[in-house]
Amino acid sequence: MLIAQITDTHITRAGGLIYGRVDTLAMLEAAVAHLGRLDPLPDVVLLTGDLVDSGHAEEYARLRRAIEPLKRPVYAIPGNHDERAAFRAAFADQAWLPRGGEFLDYTVEDRPVRLVALDTLIPGEVGGRMDAARCAWLDARLAEAPDRPTLVFMHHPPFTVGVEHLDRFAMDGAEALGAVLARHPQVERAVCGHAHRAMALRWHNTHVTVCPSTAHQFMLDFRPASPPIFTLEPPGFQLHDWRPGVGLITHTVNIGDFPAKSTRD
Repeated sequence: MLIAQITDTHITRAGGLIYGRVDTLAMLEAAVAHLGRLDPLPDVVLLTGDLVDSGHAEEYARLRRAIEPLKRPVYAIPGNHDERAAFRAAFADQAWLPRGGEFLDYTVEDRPVRLVALDTLIPGEVGGRMDAARCAWLDARLAEAPDRPTLVFMHHPPFTVGVEHLDRFAMDGAEALGAVLARHPQVERAVCGHAHRAMALRWHNTHVTVCPSTAHQFMLDFRPASPPIFTLEPPGFQLHDWRPGVGLITHTVNIGDFPAKSTRD
């Protein structure tokens, strides 16, 4: 099973540019085109939050049009730039969308790898949260299928990443989430977005990976009080390749044309 992950697309309303420079729609379209050239194609595509920049219906409409060429099942969760009511309206035609309740948590059961979606959004805040209700929901869902390989996807990384302006808004309730994951060894991976960089960590009996943005990245700066400076490093997405008997292999794929020399042995 091949799982593609796209994150932090930050689609704006028509004519909008992030930081006055970044055309996020064009960059998402390039990512979708790249995915469409893969052979084999991904079985599913995960959208892990900050799908739009301001939570407006127009932004979601532009997002839906941009991902239509994927022609693959798409499963989405909100990030801190998303707005739950507008998100629900934008994806109202999707069977996976929860029809009730406050949070947009759900499972996908009909795949070789079970997918569990977590909504970590706190309305109006940058950071995320896994409160008691959300942790209890996750614990119950994981207990339902202890023998099935499982991937959990959410927006906010549950660990501090070493970059001050990101860690200032670290996930509230991360240790409670970690305690849940530690009880369920079938969780092969927890995948996230939000940090606009690729990274990975072994954490609470599983592995957590963070996907780069399809648009701009945050500069890697470990200095105390580092400012949130964006950088036009190569954008990307991730492919999580499930191979029975091997496990889940995560590849980071850069998007765009870069000088390179290919050789054959």
